[in-house]
Amino acid sequence: MVLSPHFDDAALSVAGYLGRTAGPTAVVTVHGGAPAADRISWWDAGCGFATPEEAYHERLAEDARACALLGAEQVTLPNPDSPYREGGDLAGLADFLTALPPQTRVLVPLGTNQPDHTAVRDQALAALAGRPGPAPYVYADLPYTGGVRKWGTDAAVERLAGSDKYGGAYRDLSATYELRVAHDIRLDEREWAAKRAAVLSYTSQLAPVAVGHGPFLRRPGPLQAELIWEAVPATLDNGEGNRHAGQPPHIGVG
Repeated sequence: MVLSPHFDDAALSVAGYLGRTAGPTAVVTVHGGAPAADRISWWDAGCGFATPEEAYHERLAEDARACALLGAEQVTLPNPDSPYREGGDLAGLADFLTALPPQTRVLVPLGTNQPDHTAVRDQALAALAGRPGPAPYVYADLPYTGGVRKWGTDAAVERLAGSDKYGGAYRDLSATYELRVAHDIRLDEREWAAKRAAVLSYTSQLAPVAVGHGPFLRRPGPLQAELIWEAVPATLDNGEGNRHAGQPPHIGVG
């Protein structure tokens, strides 16, 4: 069960992982609700839409195509995209997570440089705290983390941890969780072709994403490497404040 803050985040970040996963999967878009607004957001206008309704219905159809290619069930929660909502707790998220079967593995975004991603992460982890079953996974949200030098190499985690520009979310989460690398995926040509097809389903957003992240679809490039951690709550040993688990890795240069 992948929590995707917006339409496209799951495909960008974990399409390769979903392609390797046996059993039923689902992509849950947290900001997947229809907007109730008269004025179009700056993001939707930048994508070429005339009204919020037009943008929403096109994105919903794009997401359906991508989920079909990924072999995942499409699920949406009733929150509109963040420019159209007031803030506060995300509607339906906690109830949805607590109602899941205990054997469900939930993937949440790392929250790198994107406040909507951070809100989904924090509220999801709070709802999942103490829940029986497997510990949640945390996935590197792409293309954000893909800007780290040495991304897609064995040095990626250390570089991420030490990066002033991209590492804040990783360091923050490492303060309360031990982040154990569960999947370090380097896509082969077949897997990359499948992921590219899913990402290209979101045609309405590709140009604005490229404005902020450059040629993110290039090959080789940032989307061909996916990182997923298991998030285990950190503990302290003997009451002295020394970390027993969850110790952040050695911080290298950014």
